[in-house]
Amino acid sequence: MKFHIVDVFAETRYSGNQLAVFVCPGAVPEKEMQAIAREINFSESAFILAENEEAGGWPVRIFTPLHEVDFAGHPTLGAAHVIQRELIRAAVPKLTLRLKVGPIPVEFSARKGDPLWMEQVAPIFGKTLPAGPLAELLGLPAEAIDESWPVQEVSTGLPHILVPLRSLEFLRRAKVDRGSYFRFIEKTWAKNILVFCLQGRTASHAVSVRMFADYLGIPEDPATGSGNGCLAGYLVRHRCLGTPSISLIAGQGHEIGRPSLLYLQADASGSAIHIRVGGKVMNIASGIWQSA
Repeated sequence: MKFHIVDVFAETRYSGNQLAVFVCPGAVPEKEMQAIAREINFSESAFILAENEEAGGWPVRIFTPLHEVDFAGHPTLGAAHVIQRELIRAAVPKLTLRLKVGPIPVEFSARKGDPLWMEQVAPIFGKTLPAGPLAELLGLPAEAIDESWPVQEVSTGLPHILVPLRSLEFLRRAKVDRGSYFRFIEKTWAKNILVFCLQGRTASHAVSVRMFADYLGIPEDPATGSGNGCLAGYLVRHRCLGTPSISLIAGQGHEIGRPSLLYLQADASGSAIHIRVGGKVMNIASGIWQSA
């Protein structure tokens, strides 16, 4: 199989969320895809299962080192980039990926270097959770959590627990206690913990984010398209910025030396919440994978 390493949501080369995208010429067993994802050991690896578009879009599966997931943001944008560049080999305004969560449209800009945009499925809002245990497992005092808004499970295909924090200082101090984390998520639908505050690390950031997902084999993710899509839906659902529509930039990955930019748009002015997440994609390398 040919594979391509791309960098998604990166501010600069090698800073965002690197991804291996495999182009599969024939049927690849699920166990082999999982073994490859474990061997590669990026936060996710994507597998394009056909070299031509099929009915309903391009079939793609996504694996973390430990589990297959129905949806993830940077593998969606990375796979779409590889399909356009390596398989279609022509400029296209839009294509659709057929993921386990359903069809995800991805839009391309006519200008090189501009972000790609994906439309996420409508968010599902799960339970609200007590703030105290979250503060404890994040190594923070109880007052670190901003109780103006709920701690809540949200999913646009991959569930996250969204935890609003009062300041950048608390965001920087967050550190997951693994024992407390695994005990806590035994009882939750969402296993990923996304903490955020409505302050930017730079002038371009409107919101700052960190995401922890040891359950998926990801102690801390440098850029999380699915989680930030959940966040965009959460912000407009709860009117955290005082408006039912947002267009802003989230900064993530700074605490682990992988600064990333995620472009978020969401609208809740109608009967449904519409979410788009954008990010730049850079080519890093290509190669041929030979299984042992």
